Amino acid sequence: MNTKAEKALDYHKKGYNCAQAVACSFCEEFGVDEETMFRIAEGFGLGMGMMDMCGAVTGMLMVIGMENSIGKPENGKLTKADTYKKAREYAAKFKEKNSTYYCRELKGVESGTPIVSCDQCILDAVALTEEYLAQK
Repeated sequence: MNTKAEKALDYHKKGYNCAQAVACSFCEEFGVDEETMFRIAEGFGLGMGMMDMCGAVTGMLMVIGMENSIGKPENGKLTKADTYKKAREYAAKFKEKNSTYYCRELKGVESGTPIVSCDQCILDAVALTEEYLAQK
């Protein structure tokens, strides 16, 4: 297991939600302090608090946004359409691996049979985030 994956799982074991675990494991690359990222990501755990989009996926998308965004519109240049495209691409990769990206489905709330654990979602999101960053 790589360092980012270990770090993310350690965060999760300490009580970070899935979004916090993934996003906080990439703070150093972007010069974001961990407390700030922890606070930003807090509302995205447990599928945005309502078992919707998986927190690990939203953590991954936060990192993709941090890497891809120019930070503010400059001379009419916007990056949001490109960031949305990349977000869709990487969410689809997560879905391809796990058959869904919805927390309630991953946890098997309706079916009674979980598809994958939170830890595995975190590992998959970290691996996909690293794949994305390696292409830059």
